[in-house]
Amino acid sequence: MRLFWETRNTYLIQARKVVGTIRYRVMIVMGYLGAVVGAGFASGQEIVQFFVHYGPNGLYATAVATSMFAACGARLLYLAHAQKASNYQDILKYLLGDRIGKLVDVLVAAFLFLGISTMLSASGAVCYEHLYLPKELGILVAYSAVVVLLMIGKKGLIYSYNLLVPVKLFLMLLIAGYATFFIHHDPHDARVLAAFHNENWNWLISAVLYVSYNFSLAMVVLTQYQSITTRRNGILGAAWGGLAVGGMVVLNYLVMQKFLPEVAHYQVPMLFVAGQVSLTAKHLYIVVLWLGIITTALANAYGFTQRFAQFTGASFPICLIMCMTLALPLSMQSFSMLVATIYPIFGFIGVSIMLALIYKTTKDIGREVYYRLIRSLHSVWEA
Repeated sequence: MRLFWETRNTYLIQARKVVGTIRYRVMIVMGYLGAVVGAGFASGQEIVQFFVHYGPNGLYATAVATSMFAACGARLLYLAHAQKASNYQDILKYLLGDRIGKLVDVLVAAFLFLGISTMLSASGAVCYEHLYLPKELGILVAYSAVVVLLMIGKKGLIYSYNLLVPVKLFLMLLIAGYATFFIHHDPHDARVLAAFHNENWNWLISAVLYVSYNFSLAMVVLTQYQSITTRRNGILGAAWGGLAVGGMVVLNYLVMQKFLPEVAHYQVPMLFVAGQVSLTAKHLYIVVLWLGIITTALANAYGFTQRFAQFTGASFPICLIMCMTLALPLSMQSFSMLVATIYPIFGFIGVSIMLALIYKTTKDIGREVYYRLIRSLHSVWEA
């Protein structure tokens, strides 16, 4: 009997460890998905612009993007643990040096602030265009949601992602998956689709730019997980997250490709797709779109407020309210205008961060492998 209880306790301890390991990795996956699968992704506009416009070559672009998301995510968490960095400023400083790191930090902070305004504007646009309510109401609801969810700081960000992201992803997968595999669509006009067949290598540049500007925002979120995960869980969780993001990109590419050329004429293509499923699905997708806006706003608001609190020395809750309030005037501008102006610029900043990340981590990993090999050879020689 004693042996039975000892064996049982041993298995329970091992089971708890496994569950704990999976839990932390899933948390990182949710964080990665929450940062990347935001308003632009949920709308379908990003997928159309960066992948669907390249026709069949767009599928190759999704494969490249998936590989880059997984590799860069894993490298970022490797670096965060190696440098014991739990905020993106420390990562930028290590990657780019003091001067350039500070300059890019200022640019990232500016983008995060502009991102807050953009997401508030997006919430207002959804409220006005699809619910036929005042734009100001949509902005106010998003403002209130972000402030309430982030009031406790990092824990608020992580708990919010664990709550909101699974709901958003479930609804998105349900509608996109159903439309992809169960909705019949008439064959496309070959002459129309010829415009979407691109034989050059622009699809590769498009994939790199897509990952670069999305990864810059993901970096703000992912570095927060360094302090609550082990090195192994952090690296594997980020790699899983990158593959999950890539899987979402592939699924949305397939559904958009199926509904060409119609989707190319809509500002929110996925609402058109959801409408092909049913009116209920279209209404549910409005919820998905709004959750995408909120999760993106959370990442932007947390990153900028953290930076603002360090600069001013004020408490995080006070800085949060100040930053959100300062973002209100710009949020009254057109959502499409803000996206067209802000995001392309930040894509090129993201490229510099990714290149530095790949270079530094390759160098560090190579050095680590070299020293391990030397120690192993030395041990064999002594034996």
